[in-house]
Parts: sequence; structure tokens; C-alpha cells
Amino acid sequence: MIRVRKSDERGHADHGWLDTRHTFSFASYYDPRHMGYRSLRVINDDRVLGGGGFPTHPHRDMEIVSYVVEGALEHKDSLGTGSVIRPGDVQRMTAGTGVTHSEFNPSAAEAMRLLQIWILPERNGLTPGYEQKHFPLEERKGQLRLLASHSGREGSVTLHQDADLYATVLGPGETVRHEIGSGRGAWVQVVRGRVDVEGQRLEEGDGAAIENERRIAMTGVEPAEVLLFDLM
Repeated sequence: MIRVRKSDERGHADHGWLDTRHTFSFASYYDPRHMGYRSLRVINDDRVLGGGGFPTHPHRDMEIVSYVVEGALEHKDSLGTGSVIRPGDVQRMTAGTGVTHSEFNPSAAEAMRLLQIWILPERNGLTPGYEQKHFPLEERKGQLRLLASHSGREGSVTLHQDADLYATVLGPGETVRHEIGSGRGAWVQVVRGRVDVEGQRLEEGDGAAIENERRIAMTGVEPAEVLLFDLM
């Protein structure tokens, strides 16, 4: 069964410097029908104008994954970490017992687009931590590249949750397939472009929950970038 979440049905907020879409309930957007999917709690599609950003703020008991689509994101946190995240980079921050951080677009002129992803941890009270890795475009073209996993296998960043995050970049007619284990579900999020997922046409910003399927196939209809979450 595939349940589609259309892009224009997401929550929306425009703060001037930030234009954001919420796949699931977040901040002032609340919809009890869309509180997350399994351990996946947040997918925010953030577009930040040059010089804009999130001043220092706290988090706790959450696995936060940042996936930059366009531009760059400058990150600083109370762990002493400072970095700039660009397309192809994946950052995981374990908020655990508590962490503060800030995120800004370091360019004065160029806009930045970011997918901010929150995943519920396997337990509360974890020691805060940070990890960042780069995944070249060539590793994502025409194939599913593992970006994050519980074990950190295949060079992925480590999540404190039984969840796998993959990315793929597909050309028209290119297909990738994924096996879904017993008792697990999947969430597909189209970053850009257009894909066919088991007969369902999904466009930029669309998402889909996949339940009771042993495998799925995704085919590019036009050049596309897609995230796939495999969740217990």
C-alpha cells in the first residue's frame, strides 16, 4: 500500500528570510493525521535567503539529519563543532541530553535549500554527538546510496535508531529497486524532479508512506533526486 503526501498539502510558513514546508506537524503547523511516520518525525523543506538563518536554539532527545540541496549551511554548536555543509554532505547531530546550535546561510546573495530531518532516537538521554560525511554525486547516480544507518555500515553516518536513509539521483527511465524487510516500512521523499513509484507519479516535495510491500521500484520520469527511508 502506498499513501501519497502531496507537496501542496504540507504545512507552510513564510518568515521572509525563511520559506519552509512541513511534511509532518511542526512548530505552529499541527495536523493530527500527519505527526510523522514510524520513527521519522520531521521533514522540513527550508529555503533560506542569503544571510538568513536560525540563531542559537536548543534541542534534546532527537537525531537531526541535515541534507543540503542548494547553497551552503554554516553550523555551530555547543559541542565545539563548526562546519559548512554543502550539497552531497550529510550531517547527523545527536541532541541527546541537550545541545544548542545555530545554522546560517553564509552567502550574502545566494539562497540555500535544506532538508531538515528529525528521527526519534532508540532511547532518550544519549550523549550528544556530531558526525558529517560527504557522498559524491557519482555514488548516488542511478543507484541507492546509503547515507545513514544504525550500524554506520558502507561508510554511512551513524543513527541511534533502527533506520536507514538512502539517496538516489535518477535520469529519465532509470530505475532503482529496494527490498523492504518483514515488519518494516518505507518513506519516499522527492527532493526535486519527478519519479514513478509503483505506478504513483510523485513530483518535487511529494512524499509517500509504503506499507505491506516487500519491495519497491522508483523510475525517473524526468531528472530527479529522491530520499528513501527504511524504518522499523
